[in-house]
Amino acid sequence: MNLAVDNTSLFIAFALVLIAVFISMREKLDLSKDILFSITRAIIQLVIVGFVLKYIFQVDNTILTSLMSLFIVLNASWNAHRRNPNQHKKFFHSLLAIFVSTYVTLGVLLLAGAINFIPSQIVPITGMIASNSMIAIGLCYRNMQAKFQDQRQQILEKLALGATIKQSSQDILRHSIKTAMQPTIDSAKTVGLVSLPGMMSGLIFAGVDPVHAIKYQIMVTFMLLSTTSLGSIIAGYTAYTHYYNHNHQLRD
Repeated sequence: MNLAVDNTSLFIAFALVLIAVFISMREKLDLSKDILFSITRAIIQLVIVGFVLKYIFQVDNTILTSLMSLFIVLNASWNAHRRNPNQHKKFFHSLLAIFVSTYVTLGVLLLAGAINFIPSQIVPITGMIASNSMIAIGLCYRNMQAKFQDQRQQILEKLALGATIKQSSQDILRHSIKTAMQPTIDSAKTVGLVSLPGMMSGLIFAGVDPVHAIKYQIMVTFMLLSTTSLGSIIAGYTAYTHYYNHNHQLRD
């Protein structure tokens, strides 16, 4: 199968973006600039990454592959860190959560022989794992911030009665981790029935037997459940301490 997207096809497809811009202007959503900026940024980033990946794939060097994988993890960690609304946040905690969740999952896949340590497999899989972990951690952070604000009085009462900061925050932690994992769980429930995700659709589009494509998608589903659970748990249990000072008092 000969698959090719030329510049004319891209130009015509850009009309889909204009539909979103038109709706934003028509309904006065004030999103037109954000849409155009995000599209411009996406194009620039993808073009640069495309040439970088082409070089890495051709060289097929273990060190370069590892560095590219680490770059993806660091970038995902920085973006997750930025999504944390707590002013006392620490970058290391986001890095720890994404680093562990990504490389534990990646390590299991390598040991199982599901993937090989070659750039054409390691780099895309690392990106899929790290991005999903980043999204889950961001949800965990935002939910935690909202819950600590809403339940401030309850937490103060628990602390006054002698509860530890962990006991006082347990309900918030559980709810935040659950919120972070829920989109992945919901997606797993509907995969194949409502949606045909990227991995499966891409393989089918490239002419791979759908039965073989399904196996890869099952692997991806396992992979994403693992990384979102590990990432959100590590992020949650390291981030909740930021809401307390050194004397175990709730910060203002």
